[in-house]
Amino acid sequence: MLSKVLSASVYGIDAYIVTVEVDLSRGVPMFTIVGLPDTAVKESEHRVQAAIKNSGFSFPLRRITVNLAPADIKKEGPSFDLPIAIGILAAAGEITANLNNFLILGELSLDGTTRPVKGVIAMALTCKDKDLKGIILPKGNGEEAAIVGTVPVFACENLVEVVQLLNNQKAIEPTKANLETIFRDVSEYSVDFSEVKGQEHAKRALEVAVAGGHNILMIGPPGSGKTMLARRLPTILPKMELAEALETTKIHSVAGTLPPNQPLIGTRPFRAPHHSATEASLIGGGQYPKPGDVSLAHNGVLFLDELPEFHRDTLEALRQPLEDGYVTIGRAKMTLTYPARFTLAASMNPCPCGFYSDPNHECSCTPYQIMKYRTKISGPLLDRIDIHIEVPALKYEELARKELGEPSAAIRERVNKARALQLARFKTLKRKKPIFCNGQMETKEIKKFCEISEECAKLLKQAIDHFGLSARAYDRILKVARTIADLEGSGDIRPVHIAEAIQYRSLDRNLWQ
Repeated sequence: MLSKVLSASVYGIDAYIVTVEVDLSRGVPMFTIVGLPDTAVKESEHRVQAAIKNSGFSFPLRRITVNLAPADIKKEGPSFDLPIAIGILAAAGEITANLNNFLILGELSLDGTTRPVKGVIAMALTCKDKDLKGIILPKGNGEEAAIVGTVPVFACENLVEVVQLLNNQKAIEPTKANLETIFRDVSEYSVDFSEVKGQEHAKRALEVAVAGGHNILMIGPPGSGKTMLARRLPTILPKMELAEALETTKIHSVAGTLPPNQPLIGTRPFRAPHHSATEASLIGGGQYPKPGDVSLAHNGVLFLDELPEFHRDTLEALRQPLEDGYVTIGRAKMTLTYPARFTLAASMNPCPCGFYSDPNHECSCTPYQIMKYRTKISGPLLDRIDIHIEVPALKYEELARKELGEPSAAIRERVNKARALQLARFKTLKRKKPIFCNGQMETKEIKKFCEISEECAKLLKQAIDHFGLSARAYDRILKVARTIADLEGSGDIRPVHIAEAIQYRSLDRNLWQ
């Protein structure tokens, strides 16, 4: 007997339909799975056999051959347990329904209970243009698949329920999910900028960075609040649109990092990998590539604390995603592209001990140690960080202050207005790669949109001569000045905007040059 069951698998962050073909034939009882299965798929033989027996069904003592088509793409994960079990029961005559009407996926426990799997949103999206009656999957994935709203979602607790549903022996209500309500409930942040005491200069720099899509580097002694500031950076980014939330959730679903009992990510992601992170964990990779932190930070913030402590090769790998907004991972068997459009926030100490230029502590580092520490960060990477600011240690008066600072909502409102001006400005450009904010401008756009008066040019020349700024700093100052002007709603870049932008580069002379 032969049966066919529709299922799905993930390739990159997208899914494709997999046909699970099950053949029962006479001969020595054995179980064979073909179609490029990985180890987890091969081991489903034992899970499926135990689940069928422990669910009260007879396991056929036949020669069982399972083919996963298309056979030229590697199949990963335990999501084929349930469709394989259904295929065996259908071939054995336990199920009489037309299985081509449903997409079936899920992992099975030995007792027949279903377990959630990864990548369900991507799989549900593949049903959009398919003529299917529904998706059958584990109870734990029901709400996650239902938010897509493509076809009815039937969430089942065990194998018996799936068989009863297919044989019309039990009615199971499709899982409902009010996308708007869920999005509203998960779009609130647990932190706020009002909780940060002092550091007004750093707050302003972060506002400018977010308004123009500029990457930022914070330099200061331990305990000055660099991490606290960075963690609140997503709260002043423009609120996520529903399309962005679905895209972000899709990536986290595929990677298996979707929070439990939360079918949708409604806040900007914040990723803060440890400095011991490998290139594969940061960029993505593995024998069968998975998304890394740069992709998990898509539409959000990637925070690199203790920047010089990261391996140099790991930091250099950031250059492509920072430039292109995506990362391409090539392997002998496949090449995958993951989205990676994020705001980079990095922090570092001014020296190995952390107290260089701190008036309250004495620095114990030699000039050579300080130079060696700072030069761990390459020029090409710094080239992609527009704003460098100093975050000094707080004084007691600032720590003891009881008044709350400006809330994130007020800052975000100014950011939204600035971003709207930039979108209107760049909408007229005809480019293969669209520009959404000032930080993405290149030389051609800088010349067009960052014209300055003679007074501004004079001020900029004085700054370059005085601070010894490099040629690459010139363009960055103009981009940041354009953002500052947008925050004020000014069509022209004025001297006061240039002056503030210069402040965010004045550390160059001491640190990098």
